[in-house]
Amino acid sequence: MCGITGIYAFNEIGRFHMINLAAATDKLSKRGPDFGRSTSVHRVGLGHRRLSIIDTSAHGNQPMKDSSERFTIIFNGEIYNYRELRKELEQKGVNFQSATDTEVLLQLYIHEGKACLGRLNGFFAFAIYDEQRDNLFIARDRFGIKPLLYYADEDKVLFASEMKSLLAYGIEKELDTNALYQYLQFNYTPAPATMLKGVQKLLPGHYLEISKANEPRVRGGKYYEVPFNETLLNPEKLSYEQQQNRLHALMEDSVKNRLIADVPLGAFLSGGIDSSVITALASRHVDKLNTFSIGYRDEPFYDETKYAQLVADKYQTNHTVFSLSNYDLYGHLFDILDHIDEPFADSSAIPVYILSKETKKKVTVALSGDGADEVFSGYNKHHAAWRAMQAGTGEKMVSGLAHLWKSLPKSRNNPLTNKVRQLARFSEGMQLSPKERYIKWATYLNGEEAVALLSSSVLEHLAFEKHDRQIGALTQAINDQHETINQWLYTDVNLVLPNDMLTKVDLMSMAHGLEIRVPFLDHKVVEFVFTLPEESKINRQMKKRILQDTFRKLLPPELYKRPKQGFEVPLLGWFRTELKSTIEELLSDDFIAEQDIFDLAGIQAIKQKLFSNNPGDVHATIWALIVFQHWWKQYMA
Repeated sequence: MCGITGIYAFNEIGRFHMINLAAATDKLSKRGPDFGRSTSVHRVGLGHRRLSIIDTSAHGNQPMKDSSERFTIIFNGEIYNYRELRKELEQKGVNFQSATDTEVLLQLYIHEGKACLGRLNGFFAFAIYDEQRDNLFIARDRFGIKPLLYYADEDKVLFASEMKSLLAYGIEKELDTNALYQYLQFNYTPAPATMLKGVQKLLPGHYLEISKANEPRVRGGKYYEVPFNETLLNPEKLSYEQQQNRLHALMEDSVKNRLIADVPLGAFLSGGIDSSVITALASRHVDKLNTFSIGYRDEPFYDETKYAQLVADKYQTNHTVFSLSNYDLYGHLFDILDHIDEPFADSSAIPVYILSKETKKKVTVALSGDGADEVFSGYNKHHAAWRAMQAGTGEKMVSGLAHLWKSLPKSRNNPLTNKVRQLARFSEGMQLSPKERYIKWATYLNGEEAVALLSSSVLEHLAFEKHDRQIGALTQAINDQHETINQWLYTDVNLVLPNDMLTKVDLMSMAHGLEIRVPFLDHKVVEFVFTLPEESKINRQMKKRILQDTFRKLLPPELYKRPKQGFEVPLLGWFRTELKSTIEELLSDDFIAEQDIFDLAGIQAIKQKLFSNNPGDVHATIWALIVFQHWWKQYMA
């Protein structure tokens, strides 16, 4: 796990930006605190910051060349099957100078070209320069676990693990108004867009090839997508018991593969099913596994540490609990805002940041349960969607009372008003087509509400047709005539997983140089689960059905006798107390008018709603605005 950056210059103007390579590399020092180096070859510059995990000796330092010095690689990630691949290559006569997976990846590319991507089991973003062909090859892993951004113009192509590294090259900074419009709806920016025009995210499962030849050329392609075909569900006609056996074996292999490291390793253990499964499986291979939990002293309803402790006791782990107060959460708020180099407003990043910070004091690698909710159907929206598809008497009654839910106070602040909020969202979704319903439940604001927050000068530049096309592409798997939960899961894996959940985990963990590995996202696991019919994953009583049933005998029964709790960062309370002055500063009438990005009346209306007795989900939008404004002042003002 590291940070990478580089430049391919098409001409002398592009080559001039090579002087910023060292600075761009240094911007990634938190991702790779152990070693840093940059190098240039002809028209290409490559920079790397290393977090040493496998073969921590200097032999693993990058940029790394092959023995002929024709090929140079920079690599961020881990290849879990590198030992098997190494044996294959050694049988072909390859001699290795290190024990790293980096060198195996380099040699595999030399021998197989871009076809090597289909051979890799792991997570990665890497670049390989072929000096003889003057060709730069860049690729990102199947599900987007590791990030990669790039910028291309007539003079050069720049790429990096983080936006702050790209900015170090001195690129022009122009706000992408369409990205801002989507950010206000989702609280993140769906790929490939970023908040800056000209900067794009390389999509998961994609690669780029860059060369000069007779003229500058940047070609991209897709090498992977989840193989999902609803006409071929359960092709082997496995019984439910056989499905569980297959899942158990695949997860066992996935966890075992992710325990390879030459540094201290542990696992996050929240007390929920997902992380408990990972802990149970990992404990079979690691004696006294290090496990880590967060407790919430001021929010006992959300505190799951007693369930985590049951799992830790069962498997005799070396368990550590970080007990946090709301003040502890608030105390890290501005550190997180300072670290975010592109607006990202999932507030659950706050506890992930603190958990990563404390965990890094004891280990360098941690396993987590991320990805299970998107793959197995773990969210409330999945259960709501399933019920909307079944549409029995109860669902139709809730839908018919839409006018009542609309008139009642809605807030996450207490159980009653939160239930009204949920019923209102459900009834609104029931009135929509399946595609529209997915977007409704995946966003905080609809298009009209987002438009109401934007200034007329921004609205003039919005390309609504482009936005509609992208939304159509994002929801293309959802069939309005024959909607299924598997379609929702496929859409989540391509939208929510890389743009929200994995971005959050990577951003917050790498702020502390902690590598997070996600066993549920082994492609063999994901591909198998997508062959299963939806009744294996969800019914009226249970979400993540097959996951819960498969590992029931491994986990304490108490974990199955309670609803999934999650955690709500107490933003609403902070906005009305400690963060009130921050709101007054970043969303002041004078600043909004001077900035000319947001509509003054729209901002005033949303602030008024925040302090009303019917705030709804407004706290999420206020947080998105604060994140954006802090970023604007730091990078754009």
